[in-house]
Amino acid sequence: MRMSRYILVGILLGFTLYKSEAVSWFRIFEMFNFQSFHMYGIIGTAVVAGVLIVQFIRRYHLKSVTGEEIVIPPKNKTYPRYIIGGFIFGLGWALAGICPAPMFILLGSGYTVLILFLASAMAGTFFYGLLRKRLPH
Repeated sequence: MRMSRYILVGILLGFTLYKSEAVSWFRIFEMFNFQSFHMYGIIGTAVVAGVLIVQFIRRYHLKSVTGEEIVIPPKNKTYPRYIIGGFIFGLGWALAGICPAPMFILLGSGYTVLILFLASAMAGTFFYGLLRKRLPH
């Protein structure tokens, strides 16, 4: 029963992303061809909201549902890992026309072809886990 609120929030997020067309292949295609501001507006709003929420959590020392203070550790300042990782993520997003969250949303909407993309993403994550110790971090 405790997990039901997280499932409800996930369903609400999925519904919102689906209705805002953030999971639409055509919207993603427009974004990567710089033909529309729609997706940049959604992503920009999420970034601004994330920054404000993190600052609010740090400033007011908010506590988690278990009563512990939420501590957000500082990021490593090793920029190549973020640039290379972002490039690989963006390349996969551009080639597939979909990123991980919309995979589940579209699969739930009845687009069964997404099983192939989901399996590929999971295989990539599995192989990263195997190679992680050998990669420069």
